[in-house]
Amino acid sequence: MNAGSLGEFFEMGGYALYVWGSFGATFLLMAVEPILVRRRHQAILQRIRRMIRLETEVKR
Repeated sequence: MNAGSLGEFFEMGGYALYVWGSFGATFLLMAVEPILVRRRHQAILQRIRRMIRLETEVKR
C-alpha cells in the first residue's frame, strides 16, 4: 500500500471505520477472553472443592 500521508494511511481508502473497527473489536475480545477463562476456572475449582467437602461430610 502506497500512502501519500499518514492521514491517508489511517483513512484506509474510505474503509477506515471497518478496518479499525475490526482491529478494535478483535483487541477487545482478546483482552476479555483471558479474564473470562480465569473466572470459569475459579468457578470450577470452587465447585470441585464444594463437592469434595460434601463427600467428606457424608462419609462421617
